[in-house]
Amino acid sequence: MQTNNQPKLTLIGAGPGDPDLLTIKGMKALQSANVVLYDALVNPQLLEHAPNASHIFVGKRKGCYAFQQEQINELIVSSAKNYGHVVRLKGGDPFVFGRGAEEMEYAISHGVESKFVPGISSALAVPAYQNIPITKRGSSESFWVITGTTKAHKLSDDVVLASKSNATVVILMGMSKLPEITALFKQQNKHELPVAIIQNGTTPEEKVGVGTIETIVDVVAKEELSNPAIILIGEVVKHREKLRKITQQVATV
Repeated sequence: MQTNNQPKLTLIGAGPGDPDLLTIKGMKALQSANVVLYDALVNPQLLEHAPNASHIFVGKRKGCYAFQQEQINELIVSSAKNYGHVVRLKGGDPFVFGRGAEEMEYAISHGVESKFVPGISSALAVPAYQNIPITKRGSSESFWVITGTTKAHKLSDDVVLASKSNATVVILMGMSKLPEITALFKQQNKHELPVAIIQNGTTPEEKVGVGTIETIVDVVAKEELSNPAIILIGEVVKHREKLRKITQQVATV
């Protein structure tokens, strides 16, 4: 491992899974890294951009943490001071439910120069890969992006507010709360509102289940969908099937 005496942290968003969705700026930062601390949702192919760095897994798999958050914070600082340039590589965009802000605050407070490289959030890219727009004229004028599980391990109160709106609702880390989520929308008489569940989005392992508020829990069981997945609720889900039909019609002409 090469060393650099100037302690520095670059926090990089790795994108939603497809390695080609890493930004050029993120790739350049990886190339100069001495240490890369990466999470479970990071595509391992991205580590090839940092051939001269030590690669340390600090993520969570099957509910087991390799490091607790406090340990990760300390490892960032100690690695930077001992080796120089530390890249913290996190899935999606680290400023969207990624605790990236906390890690930067800790590093800066301990004298480590820190920079941020945004990533493509799964909240936007994963639906897009399934031809589902988050907004569409005549269908949705806005969207919510909500964490399904709060710090207290409960369903966010914002889901209640979102269920009363006409906006598209994207819920991350909410699969374990799916029955609670659908119950809230049923209280608003939205039983037929379209829902898509997308697991391992933008990767070869991608799986999709489409239904309604009334049926989606059964769809998830039938298709054996689980984390990591996003929940997408709204009329825009219909766009996927509409495009498929148009494509078929054009192909038969």
